[in-house]
Amino acid sequence: MQLGERIRTRRKELNLSLRELAEAVGLTSSFLSLIERDQSSPSIESLRKISEALNVPVFYFLLEPYEKSPVVRHNQQLTLKDNRSNQAYKLLTPSLYHKMEALLYEQEPTGENFATPLKQHTEEFLYVLQGKLELQLGDDVYHLTAGDTAYFDSPMLRRMAAVGDEILRVIAVITPPIL
Repeated sequence: MQLGERIRTRRKELNLSLRELAEAVGLTSSFLSLIERDQSSPSIESLRKISEALNVPVFYFLLEPYEKSPVVRHNQQLTLKDNRSNQAYKLLTPSLYHKMEALLYEQEPTGENFATPLKQHTEEFLYVLQGKLELQLGDDVYHLTAGDTAYFDSPMLRRMAAVGDEILRVIAVITPPIL
């Protein structure tokens, strides 16, 4: 099943019209129609808004319903890229139908905040593989480099930024799955 068909199916399961979904996510009905007919692709941010409005994780629209294997080969990892912001997420777990998800996150060092407020409470673990991460939890700011880790409840997260001069690569483990 294609991305657009999955969005349309989920929208109809919730008895939402295109107009209602468009209003909820701040997009036009015509653009959502193009997405549902697989004639246009949403940005990561637009897909995130659609998934929140439809009360499912982003990868819900991209994964097969049941994993065939507990192993995810490096060439089979599902990737979401946003070329405008130079962000990429790779799903490291075989599905979102379990209690946690693991992601590889990559970001160019722009210094811009890429933390996204979540509608649901999660617990998160970060492991910095490469680069420098500026992490703000509540009023406290932490500077993490390769090998550093952090564990926190999502309501504490205020800011995450790739700083320095090399690409930031972070493994994130999140429960429950949200992306």
